[in-house]
Order: sequence, then C-alpha cells, then structure tokens
Amino acid sequence: MSVWLPSAPCTPRACVDATASLTAVPRAVLRLTAVVALVLAGVLLLPLAGLIPARAVRRWSRAVVRAAGVRVRVTGVPVPTATGLLLVANHISWLDIPLLAGVRPARMLAKAEIRGWPVAGALAARGGVLFIDRDRLRALPGTIARITDVLRAGRAVAVFPEGSSWCGRAQGHFRRAVFQAALDARVPVQPVRIRYLDHAGAASTAAAFVGDDPLLASLWRVVSARGLVAEVEVLPALAPGAHPDRKSLATAAGARVLGGRHEPYERQAFTPAGRSAGVPGPPGHRLDPRAQRPPRRRLAVRRTAHQGAELPSGVTNSR
Repeated sequence: MSVWLPSAPCTPRACVDATASLTAVPRAVLRLTAVVALVLAGVLLLPLAGLIPARAVRRWSRAVVRAAGVRVRVTGVPVPTATGLLLVANHISWLDIPLLAGVRPARMLAKAEIRGWPVAGALAARGGVLFIDRDRLRALPGTIARITDVLRAGRAVAVFPEGSSWCGRAQGHFRRAVFQAALDARVPVQPVRIRYLDHAGAASTAAAFVGDDPLLASLWRVVSARGLVAEVEVLPALAPGAHPDRKSLATAAGARVLGGRHEPYERQAFTPAGRSAGVPGPPGHRLDPRAQRPPRRRLAVRRTAHQGAELPSGVTNSR
C-alpha cells in the first residue's frame, strides 16, 4: 500500500458491533428485499437522472436508508440549493452516501478503482461519480480542477475528507487538498456530521463499513439491527472567502464535524483494552492491536510524507 494513502486502524473484528440473531432473520430478509428493489428502481431510472427533480432524489435516498430498517433523523440548518456547494462529512458507512444525497443530491468523489468494478463501476460513472487516482499524486491537480468546474457550474460535490471510513467511535482528520476546489470556485463548504445510534440512543458501530469488511456482510448487519438510527446534523456553512487557504478551511470544517464528539486516533493510542496512558478510550471500543502505532512514530512518518507533496484527500480508502 502506498504511504500516501490514508487508512484507518478500525477493523470489523475489533470495532464493529454484532447484530445477527435467529429471531431477526425474517425481518432482515424483508428489509434486504426492499433495499434491493429500491436500488434496482434507481438503476432503471438512471438514464433519466438529469430529468428527475432534486426533491425526488432526496426522497428516494432516504427511502433506501429507511428500507434497511434505519430511522433517519436530520437536524440543523437549511442547505443552500441555488449555488455550487462542497458537502463534507465524516465517513463511517456505505449508508453515508444516500444520507448525504438525502440532504442535497451531489456528485460523489470516489477512488478510481471503483470504475473498474463489474456493473457497479459503469453505474457509478453514468451516475456522475468523480474519480480520483490515489496512486498518482501528479493526477491530483487535474482531479481538483474537475471538481472546481462542477462547483462553478452550480452543482454540489460530496466528499469524505477523512480519506477512509472509520468505525464511528474513533475518527481521523480532514485532509486539505479537496478544499482547494471550494476556494477556486468560491463556493460555500457545507459540513455535515453523521452518527449512528442504537435503540437506546448510544453510539453504535453496527453500520460501520471498515477494513476488509465485505459489502454483503455489512449490509446484512445493518438490516439485522434493531432500532438503528442515522443522525444527520447539517452544520452552519463556511462562506466563500471566510478562510484564506485550504489548510485553514479544512481545519475549520473538521472542527465543526469532528470536534467535540471523539478524539482523533493520533491522540488516543488505544491499547487492546480500549485505554491509553492517561487518556480514556470510548466505552467498549477496541482497535486491532496489529494496527497500533506509537503516536510519535506516526507523526514522524507524516512529517516525512509531507515533504514536497500533499496526501490525496477526500476519497474513501476502505471502499
């Protein structure tokens, strides 16, 4: 794996809550059938995507999430619809994509490998997904230029600047490269915070799609869950010109989305028992010991990596 690629230490075995039970199977099968039916309907209507009102797209996106048995709770400020907009959110699950589309339909940024996937790659390209080749740093300016063109045309682009999906109890930080597109296009940046809660209102990792977790296994875990809630908080937008450079803009957006909820992984240094020296870890959270890295060594690697180049930003690493 390239040293430039962002990655999360979260793994399905260490971080993800189990939800399966024999009593949940009939309900899970019904939910799975409903999700597949809605997705197929969306695929059939894909050639007419340009003619479908944004309101209908939002309703369909939320319907997919609800069909999986997940209740959607949207709070916060209204989202601008008459201008180009860079939507930025933390990344936990494949459910994040329809959740963001439920806030405002947008073109997604995804890794170039997805374009080569059977069926899904062609559908993603036809649906307007923007692709980034994370193994070629020289291609990054061209990707930023394409995103800028979309934003200048009055469209929205959705990005996960952490660069990888996290379990929801640990998190990364916002990488800055993609924020250059918002600066160049002079459009607002719309921060969105996503959380998944269980039936008791506590943070849940059941929806997390991390590490080498197969999509089917993640989907089954979601449809088997009881009382799962997706909480989408639309935070105040960052106005064009409010921040002079992409570093300060990324920092401001990251502070709104990630601040006050969790501690970044670099500051936690979890042990297998879920604790670090002097820093309490999230309740019940365990990271794979093989993924542990001493904080000082991790920071030293980052300083070396940033000499002369910038990490690719805003594209999911795990999926």
